[in-house]
Amino acid sequence: MEFQVIFTVLFGTIVTINALKQGECEVCIKALDKFSATLSDDVKKDPKQIETKFKDFCKSTRNKENRFCYYLGGLEESATGILGEMSKPLSWSMPSDKICEKLKKKDAQICELRYDVEIDLKTVDLKKLKVRDLKKIINDWGEDCQGCIEKTEYIQRIEELKPKHTEL
Repeated sequence: MEFQVIFTVLFGTIVTINALKQGECEVCIKALDKFSATLSDDVKKDPKQIETKFKDFCKSTRNKENRFCYYLGGLEESATGILGEMSKPLSWSMPSDKICEKLKKKDAQICELRYDVEIDLKTVDLKKLKVRDLKKIINDWGEDCQGCIEKTEYIQRIEELKPKHTEL
C-alpha cells in the first residue's frame, strides 16, 4: 500500500514536470491548430501527405509561425528537419499541445517562440509609438512604405492602410 502511494506521487510529479506550462509553446500550438484545420480527413491519416501539406502551409507563413516552420524543417532553407516528429502524432489525432510537448524535447527553441503583443490600433496613439513599432505594423500587414523616412510618413501610411487591414 505504501509503495502505491509513493509510486502515484512520483508518477504525478513526473507528468507535471513534463507538461507544458500556461502560455508555453503558444506559437507551436496555434500554428499546428491552424495547419490541422486545413487538412482533409484522408490527408490527416497519412504522415507523408501531412509533411507535404505542411511545407505548402509554411510557404504562406510570416513572423513567428515562419520561424516555427524553419525549426521543424518545413521551409526550403531549414537547416534541420523533424517533420516526422510532428506528422506521425498528428496522423494519430494527438492534440497540438501534446505534439508540441514532444517537439520541445527534440528542439527547445520551438517552445520559446512567443507572439508579439498586439497593438490595438483603435485605441493607440500612433504618435507615441516608436518608428520600429510603426514599421512592424506596416510589415505585419504585408505592406511597405516606399520612401518613408520621417515618423510622420509612417503614421500617414498606417492611417491610409488602416481601413483595409482593420475591422471598424
